[in-house]
Formats: sequence, C-alpha cells, structure tokens
Amino acid sequence: MSTYRVAQVTTPNGTFELAEREIRPPGPGQVRIAVEACGICHSDALFVGGALPGVTFPEVPGHEIAGRIEELGEGTRERGWSVGDRVAVGWFGGACGHCPSCRRGDFIVCAALKVPGWAYEGGFGERTTVPVDALARIPEALSAADAGPLACAGVTTYNGLRRGPAEPGDLVAVLGLGGLGHLGVQYAVAMGFETVAIARGAEKADFAKRLGAHHYVDSTAATPVAEALGSLGGAKAVLATAGNSEAITATVDGLAPRGELTVIGATPEPLGISPVQLIMSGRVVRGHPSGTAQDIEDTMAFSALHGIRPMTETVPLERAGEAYDRMLSGAARFRMVLTTG
Repeated sequence: MSTYRVAQVTTPNGTFELAEREIRPPGPGQVRIAVEACGICHSDALFVGGALPGVTFPEVPGHEIAGRIEELGEGTRERGWSVGDRVAVGWFGGACGHCPSCRRGDFIVCAALKVPGWAYEGGFGERTTVPVDALARIPEALSAADAGPLACAGVTTYNGLRRGPAEPGDLVAVLGLGGLGHLGVQYAVAMGFETVAIARGAEKADFAKRLGAHHYVDSTAATPVAEALGSLGGAKAVLATAGNSEAITATVDGLAPRGELTVIGATPEPLGISPVQLIMSGRVVRGHPSGTAQDIEDTMAFSALHGIRPMTETVPLERAGEAYDRMLSGAARFRMVLTTG
C-alpha cells in the first residue's frame, strides 16, 4: 500500500502532527496533485479551530496549493489536463454548478463552494485530490512557493482592485502592509494607480516606498487617515486588507465622491459607518471574496508579467505547527509556505 504524509490536527485548535494516508485514485472529475508548496492563510484558523459548520476532524487545512498533476480521474483529460501539468488551487476549490449563483456564472459565491481543507482534504500534505474545475495553470516564471500564496492572497487583492471603480491615474489607497497588503500595493502600482499605503508607524514608510507606493500614511500620526487622504484629493478606492474594523472605518471619509471601500480583511467586529457618510457623497462599501480558477490564472499571469511576488518564508511540512503558530502570531514576513521537497 502506497502512502503519503499530511500535517493534521485531531481536535479543534489541537497540535499539528504528521500522519500517513493511503494513496487512492481520483474519482470522476477529479485529479490528484503532488503538492510542492502550500501557503498558510489566516483563514486556515477557521478550519483548525472548527469554527465553520461541517469541519470534521482529523483536519488537514491548506488552500494555497501549488504542485503537479499526478493522476487524472475520468473525464479530466478531455478538459485539457495532463499528468505533469503545474497547477494551483486556492480558496476556490470547485463549485456545485447548479445553484443560482453558478447558473449566473458567479462561481466564487457558489452556495456550496468547495474550499480545500473544508470540503475535502487541504494542501498541508504531500498530495491532495481536487475537483478539476479548481485547477489554475502556473506560469513557468513562477515557483511553486510563489504560486501557492497567489492562489488566495494574490487573487483576492488583485481581483479586489481590478473589479473596483478606479482607473489608471486615480488615487487608490491600500490599508495594511501585511500578507495581503504588501501584494495589494504592488498590484495597485502596476495597474497604474497613484498608490497610497496606509499602515501603523512611521517606520513602515520606507518599506511602502520599496513596494512602489507613491505616498505613505501613518495611521498612528496626529493627522487622521481620512484627512490625509483628503489632502491628496480623496481616494477613488480603498482596498482594506487589515482585519481591523476601527482602521477600516477611519478611511471612509477619505473617499472621494463616488469612491468605493472594498473590504477583504476579515474580522467579526462591525464597521462604524453611518448612512450619512455614504449617502451625501454617493460612496460604496462592498465585501470582496477571492476568485475563481480563471481569476487565479489571471493573477499569476499579471504577477509574472510585472515581476510581482509574495514575500514568503518557506518551512518543511514537518514544521507545519511551528509555521502555523508564526502566522497566527503575526510574526510572519509575510506569507508562511510549507514545502514538501
């Protein structure tokens, strides 16, 4: 019997341990991936902690997967895939295909979205089996350790910006310079926006400029964030990557008329926004999910073209618990990535 290793937790918020799983052939419409790298996302805490309905234990998280197709299930070769193809899988791990959202082509908000680590075994392991519609092709210019985080953090920030109202030359602010924000600033600059980075502390200004930001706003300074944005003419869009409701709220009055606040930093705390703040200037607030497999391909192609890469720390699978704790503590700079090689 052939086996592979996974890093799993057996109880909510339990300690990661290595376990052996039997290698099984993929079913119809599925492919088995030999995982080369898997990023660790803050959302993995929802699965490790058993905070979402339907999460079962032992739990193998991981939805920033990059590797190669190892075996094809029935009906997948006809979809254009071959053994050895380099592929990535992100938060979008497949859709049901028949709910109202899917029938409208809006697969990322599928009522039965198949997220790796939730709907099926995730990428914290040497192999995983996924639905064929979850696959995105990795450009040769990207390493597996780069492609994994781009399948979640990358596509979320890239899509959040390109689906927004800003056009080249417009002022766009990115709130946060962490695992999402450091990518958001790079994408905003490459898209031709006059880019403002917002973060805590004057010491981050140099880092923001190295990422390409044209302006830096210290959210702890005496001048309020909204006032600082207003002095620059007001932001056509704010991409809020920081999971801090108070910080997100502080940007609203810095939006230009018809400006849009796009929230991708997850937090359970409510936003303190009044209807008057929105109505008088025609402002918009929206939440933005990740992106489909095609969106991931678009993100990776754009990243390869513009030399955009996530900043990562790679750790072998055996140290999954250590890497997860580093991510959870906020000490990661900026994406932790598990490798199997």
